[in-house]
Amino acid sequence: MPKLGKSKGFTLIELIVVLVIVILGFAAIGISMSSGHDTAEIKAAARDIVSALRFARGEALMNHEQTTVDFDLENNSYTVSHRDKVYGIPQAISLTVVTAQSELTGQGQGSIRFFADGSSTGGRVTLERETAKWQIDINWLTGAAELKDTLDDGQG
Repeated sequence: MPKLGKSKGFTLIELIVVLVIVILGFAAIGISMSSGHDTAEIKAAARDIVSALRFARGEALMNHEQTTVDFDLENNSYTVSHRDKVYGIPQAISLTVVTAQSELTGQGQGSIRFFADGSSTGGRVTLERETAKWQIDINWLTGAAELKDTLDDGQG
């Protein structure tokens, strides 16, 4: 009687187990990457607003006239005075603006004003999306805009 040797290879169950492990690995990577995209999107929006604020301050200094960055909270957008372009913020990002009472121009609308000496009305712009939160503080005396990444930990 001939001897039967062990066959060299993989069983169907072993192949299925390996495939399941690979699929779970790709799923975990996909979830991680989509979470990173959300964070990158809010960070990009915050940096764009900081750029607009710094541009407006520079325009006020160079032209010796007041310049504003006008926020429309209902449409999630903002504009810089003397420019026609409307800059949009993704709808998934919640936008809040704290500014001087005199700069509230309507329901859900307000401005940050920069003066010819570089000072401003000051204020704070906050962007939130799920657990990501970015805060832009505008110093009233110097007009400087500072971007901070804050963790939404429930503490005001």
